[in-house]
Amino acid sequence: MADLVVKSNKLVQALQSLTLSETRLIQLAIIDARETGQGLSADEPLELSALRYAKAFNVSPDTAYLALIEAEDSLFKRQFTIANEDGSLTKSRWIQDANYKKGEGRILVTLTRVVIEHITKIDGFSQYFTSYHLKKTSDFKSVYAVRLYELLMQWKTLGKTPIFELNKFRSQLGIAVNEYTRMEAFKRRVLDIAIDQINEFSDITVEYEQHKNGRSILGFSFNFKYKKSARNELSGKKELSMRNIYSKITDKQRFLFSNKLAELPEMSKYSQGTESYQQFSVRIAEMLTDNTKFEELFPFLEKVGYLSNSNQE
Repeated sequence: MADLVVKSNKLVQALQSLTLSETRLIQLAIIDARETGQGLSADEPLELSALRYAKAFNVSPDTAYLALIEAEDSLFKRQFTIANEDGSLTKSRWIQDANYKKGEGRILVTLTRVVIEHITKIDGFSQYFTSYHLKKTSDFKSVYAVRLYELLMQWKTLGKTPIFELNKFRSQLGIAVNEYTRMEAFKRRVLDIAIDQINEFSDITVEYEQHKNGRSILGFSFNFKYKKSARNELSGKKELSMRNIYSKITDKQRFLFSNKLAELPEMSKYSQGTESYQQFSVRIAEMLTDNTKFEELFPFLEKVGYLSNSNQE
C-alpha cells in the first residue's frame, strides 16, 4: 500500500482532541478505507490489526494491542468540529461503531458519514485537500507534532503559512481551554516539542514566528523547507514521473482545473492586462497543453485538488 493519508483541508483544520494512539488509528483507517473501500459503509466495516499498527509505527505488539483495546471505548467517544462555508459548525464523531475482537488482535470500525465525505469526495472538484505519506509522521512521539505537520502540509507548495490565530490553533492541536494556559508552558510543552520532532524525524525543517499586539501573542506563522535528502527524492521522482503525469491529463480536466487555477491569487502573475476571467481560464488551459508549462503549474494544480493518480472525470 502507498500509505497515503488524504484529508480535505476542512478536516485537517477541524477542532479536535485525539491522543497519539487514536490519531495513529485514524491515519491507518483513512489509508485503508480509501485503498480498500472497507469501512465506508456499515455493511463492510474496516479491520485494523495490531500487527499492522506495530509495523507502521515501529512499536511492540503489546503496545499495538493496548492501542486497539483503548480505541474501542475512547476513540468511539471522540468528537471534532468542522467550520462550514456559511459560518455554521458541524460536529461529528470519528467512528460510528467499534468492535474489538478479544484475543485476535484486531478491531472492526466504521467511519462516520462526515469523515467519509472528507476523505473520499476530494478527488478533484470542490474541495482542497492535504496529503502526506504516513512514514513522514510515524516516528513522532507527540500528537502535537502530527497535528502541526498536517496543518503545515496544507501549504507544502509555498513553504510558509498564514498566521494561525492562537485560540483556534490551540483547539486544532487538541489543547483544552485549561491546558498550558501560560505561553511559556505552551511553547515548552507543545510547540517546541512538536517542532523538534518534525525537524528530527520528518522530511522538513520548520521554524515559527510569533505575532503580537503589544505584549500579547495573537498567533504564530511557520516557515519550512524540505531537507536535502527529501528534495533530492522529490526531484528524482518529479523527473521520472512528470512526463507520465502530463500524458494522463485529459482535455476535460484541463478546462476544469484551468477555471480553478484562474481563481488563485498566485496565478495573477500569469494574467495579461484586462483579459476577463473566462479569457484567462482558456489561456491557462492552453498553457497546460505544453509540457514545460504543465510542470511549472503543477504545484498549483495540486493545490486546487488535481490528483494525478486518480480518475477525475
